[in-house]
Amino acid sequence: MSKRKTRVDLRKNRVNAPRRRNLKPLDENQLDDLAADQRISGKGRLTRRRTIISSAEDGSLREADDPSLVPGRVLSPRGGGCLVDLGAGRILECAIRQVLKDMAVEGRTVIAAGDRVLVRQQDDRQGVIERIEPRTGILARKIRGQKHVLVTNVDQVLIVGSAVTPKLKPSLIDRYLISIISGNLRPIICINKVDLVDLAELQPVVGMYAQLGYEVIPCSARSGQGLSRLKHLLKGKATALAGQSGVGKSSLINTVEPSLNIRTLEVTEETGKGQHTTTSARLWPLSMGGWVIDTPGIRQMDLWNVIPDEIQAYFIEFHPFVRECQYANCTHIHETDCGVKRAVARGQIARQRFASYCRIRLGDGD
Repeated sequence: MSKRKTRVDLRKNRVNAPRRRNLKPLDENQLDDLAADQRISGKGRLTRRRTIISSAEDGSLREADDPSLVPGRVLSPRGGGCLVDLGAGRILECAIRQVLKDMAVEGRTVIAAGDRVLVRQQDDRQGVIERIEPRTGILARKIRGQKHVLVTNVDQVLIVGSAVTPKLKPSLIDRYLISIISGNLRPIICINKVDLVDLAELQPVVGMYAQLGYEVIPCSARSGQGLSRLKHLLKGKATALAGQSGVGKSSLINTVEPSLNIRTLEVTEETGKGQHTTTSARLWPLSMGGWVIDTPGIRQMDLWNVIPDEIQAYFIEFHPFVRECQYANCTHIHETDCGVKRAVARGQIARQRFASYCRIRLGDGD
């Protein structure tokens, strides 16, 4: 296969100096007098370029075909590097090649848990990541206006909530559902710690999501309730676990795969909130086949790349009633003649889900 050259965008090492003030506008006749290297408008932040030699048809970044490069999967980002599993029990502490760090990306970091990479092995313990393969199955959120990729290359996401402490937050579940579906992933809702409550108390929430067609598993890492169903769904799949701190994500993984013995902490009595035992996403292999990815607990899930007008599309129970709205661009919030609001009043749409939609649509927090 013949080599091909690819131009890639890099981050600029520094921003342009501030423009001089009191600049006089140029007349059309003066434009012809400009020197060839002068520009009417300044360069952007991402105008550094580099030529990369590649034999990949998609032009993805790679210096050259090198048989010494070994495929692997990122287990967990660690500061400026990461742990990479090469298979057969080989795990390396890998640095990230500088040209990859310099590449212009929309996210906070260039590497994420779950990434498939090519590694140049230096010794039995260390290596350098030379290439990041194209991603599929991405779960991401927005932080300070930037894309934060939580995990990549997964098949499904287990949204873990707690029946007691910390308090179950359906509005956070709804935000996860939007992010998961927009990433073309399968959502599964898991409500942990059901041994501490009467199941009848959870029936309204369980029934609400089950009627919408979502898989809902009431379970308990302590009593074992619901774990057989959970194992069946995890077998042979790459599954990310997401939810608040303290809901029991790590405990569930320990129950499914006891040999991992992941560290856990109890919910603090003073605040009723969980403590961060998982500080960065981490992949764990399952002996029954597949992977689970434990992600750090988060209390707010700001949506990435979902504009307000698109949010109603992710509330599938709205679809039959949208056609009854008087206005084609109805927001279902302040309009009076709204088919969705009438459906809520008739009990055809759960008030809890509608309230969640309004908060997300208006940009309110969880």
